[in-house]
Amino acid sequence: MNKEVLTAYQILKPYDVKGGKYQWAQRTTIVVDKVGKIQHVEQGDSAVDPNSAVSVCTGLHKPHGS
Repeated sequence: MNKEVLTAYQILKPYDVKGGKYQWAQRTTIVVDKVGKIQHVEQGDSAVDPNSAVSVCTGLHKPHGS
């Protein structure tokens, strides 16, 4: 991902460290479907756990109305 995408999805956050301005990406899991649409964004410590992304992906394969 580039800086523009990271900033647009508020993944890249500015931090002040000892008077200097730095930007770091937060832990983030993004689930994108087959047509390129973002279906789920998880940030923070919970983004490390893949179970959330797996459940979203599983839900994408279910027929509508199930």
